[in-house]
Amino acid sequence: MSRSSEGRRSILFLCTGNSCRSQMAEGFTRALKGDLLEPFSAGIESHGINPSAVRVMAEVGIDISGYRSKIVDEFVDTEFEFVVTVCSAAAESCPVFPAGIRLVYHGFDDPPVLAENMDSEEERLECYRRVRDEIKAYVLSLPDALDTDDQLQR
Repeated sequence: MSRSSEGRRSILFLCTGNSCRSQMAEGFTRALKGDLLEPFSAGIESHGINPSAVRVMAEVGIDISGYRSKIVDEFVDTEFEFVVTVCSAAAESCPVFPAGIRLVYHGFDDPPVLAENMDSEEERLECYRRVRDEIKAYVLSLPDALDTDDQLQR
């Protein structure tokens, strides 16, 4: 079990491009569960931070504007207790992690994909807000949800 020097459990949120969903999950975890969990986020690729994700997180008082998009290879020497894949593409392309790391899949819709056919900026932002709120609800269930076997990847 990997714990930080402060006794927090380490968790990596993994997504395809580390631009939106995994960044939101890291931001919410830092703000809401930072006393229990030490969160990080990364992608299979790096796509840069999505400005709409930054905007909708700011609406709920969480500033992720200083975050940067990272690839999972940057964490090769970091020990995690949990790796949570937040999209199906990341789950399918998930690199091999050392034994003992618990892999959890908890997918969320991709806000840019949801928003691509919307007519107005407000409609596009509503897609981001919906996913943001779903991620927040999931983060609020942590760390208890991580200790159940029903979400573990096989």
